[in-house]
Amino acid sequence: MNFRKHHLREEEPEINLIPFIDVLLVILIFLMLTTTYAKLTELKINLPTANAQAAKPRPHELVVVVTADGRYTVNQRLIEGRSVDVLAAGLTAATGGIKDTVVVVTADASATHQSVINVMDAARRAGLSQLTFATQGQTEPGAAGAAQP
Repeated sequence: MNFRKHHLREEEPEINLIPFIDVLLVILIFLMLTTTYAKLTELKINLPTANAQAAKPRPHELVVVVTADGRYTVNQRLIEGRSVDVLAAGLTAATGGIKDTVVVVTADASATHQSVINVMDAARRAGLSQLTFATQGQTEPGAAGAAQP
């Protein structure tokens, strides 16, 4: 019988880093793709108020009124329909081909943003680049406010 002592060598533990790095890179890529970046939606802003004097009348002015329920009137003429194409056709017909016409948008305070954006888009489609908004002036105590373009 052969009684040899087996020399048991203690093997040092070995850590294979390549799979570890692979897993960390996958986690990093996952976090980069799923992270939503914070938007600064909680900014406190003060909207401007109109303290200016009444604007002077312009020779080529087109008044577009947006009602609270999203209907449009162009120079006190009701536009049938609420699409941008119909509104653009109404603006083109009301200008009579004069491209330097100023479009004055008078929107109800309860009108949706989309309704006002539709007016802006229709004016762009009709080739009208001058656009302004009518606001109501600030009222002093005891004084009545008037709409000012």
